[in-house]
Amino acid sequence: MALRLESFTVDARDPKALAGWWAEALGWVVCSEDADGGEVNLCERVDPDGSHPYPELSFVGDGDPDGGQERIHLDLNSSSTADQEATVARLIDMGATRADVGQAPDAPFTVLADPEGNHFCVLDPRPEYAHLGTIAGYTLAAHDAAALRDLWAAATGWTVTRDDPDYVVLTPPDGGTPLEIITRPTMPRGDAKDRIHIDVAPGPQDDQGAQVDRLVALGARRADIGQTGDESWVVLADPEGNELCVLSPRP
Repeated sequence: MALRLESFTVDARDPKALAGWWAEALGWVVCSEDADGGEVNLCERVDPDGSHPYPELSFVGDGDPDGGQERIHLDLNSSSTADQEATVARLIDMGATRADVGQAPDAPFTVLADPEGNHFCVLDPRPEYAHLGTIAGYTLAAHDAAALRDLWAAATGWTVTRDDPDYVVLTPPDGGTPLEIITRPTMPRGDAKDRIHIDVAPGPQDDQGAQVDRLVALGARRADIGQTGDESWVVLADPEGNELCVLSPRP
């Protein structure tokens, strides 16, 4: 019984435009899209048989994403200092802006914001990410990284490959881009809806309700973010309020 990390889902004022921006920024492709453009999903590639790797980046319509809290961000890879500088320059030419999130003046990474204000980092070259593509990591900021470890390991189905009190790394089975949970004690606490949340999915033979119960037993709680109750997914939150949706079973 396992879950798959299906997507990192981004609330957007204009999902189609923002997805297009990120597709160009990352070199990813659109793998599915609603007819009305209200949801656009990106993946790293689409294989000849139509399959693609997970997780996707999903962009969904939300009239006020600025009112949400920002707990998850992307870290972009670089192969050298020159590559990092070129990537920053290219993204600024595309409409990104430099951002201050409290990083040190001599931080080796560069913090930017996309056209809708979502922050992300362009990392300095680091050997541990050299085998990865354009995304080096998905970072979840926490007040207590260790306390979230078991829940997120179960939710993603990924393996704990680093287990420090303030820094937990979960790595997918293919050794690809990790989820990094990092303690940031100065991060504000709030109960606003997340601008970016994680969707997980049971396999076709798994029971959605049993998976929800398993995550609740590990510390998740049911959450109300304004859903009607008719949705096919179940909204949960981890002990710090980070949202995750358990989708209906899928291949």
